[in-house]
Amino acid sequence: MRYLITFFCIVCITSISIGQDKNEVDQFWSSLQSLCNTSYEGTLLLPENDPQFAGKKLVMHVRSCNDSEIKIPFFVGNDRSRTWVFTKKNNRILLKHDHRHEDGSEDEITMYGGMTTNVGQAGLQVFPADAETQAMIPAASGNVWWVTLDKTTFTYNLRRLGTERIFTISFDLSKPVKNPEAPWGWKE
Repeated sequence: MRYLITFFCIVCITSISIGQDKNEVDQFWSSLQSLCNTSYEGTLLLPENDPQFAGKKLVMHVRSCNDSEIKIPFFVGNDRSRTWVFTKKNNRILLKHDHRHEDGSEDEITMYGGMTTNVGQAGLQVFPADAETQAMIPAASGNVWWVTLDKTTFTYNLRRLGTERIFTISFDLSKPVKNPEAPWGWKE
């Protein structure tokens, strides 16, 4: 219940920001770009015993940055299949999840995510599932992802509204780690 209340408070705060200065998106984007070419180790916060992620080394590598797109491969142990793709357009940010097989081919379920509905905050952006995601993964129609970012921490979060599904990984930005090899499907 505490996490659900926290989530709704985050959504409320983000909704209040609609009238704020439009540079909140630019501030978030600039902070994310400042991490380019660096990697950070993460800690799974929720769910603590997730069989897919618990006990594995979690690393994000802010690998590719330009004015309109930032790609962040996310490694789970030896699994190099995931990349978070952030695209900035029209004062909003789109988050997509690019999933690849080891041979580099696209997974059947890939490029799902959502677009921010307002300018958010400099340290918080919220991405509700878009129509493409709803058509691809009907159960994910209630998905809301949010990313928080400050000088020391990057958190990636998922909440599937109407269910118990919640997922949070926190990355320590004060301790860069060695950049990993390329994710699946990328050329060096």
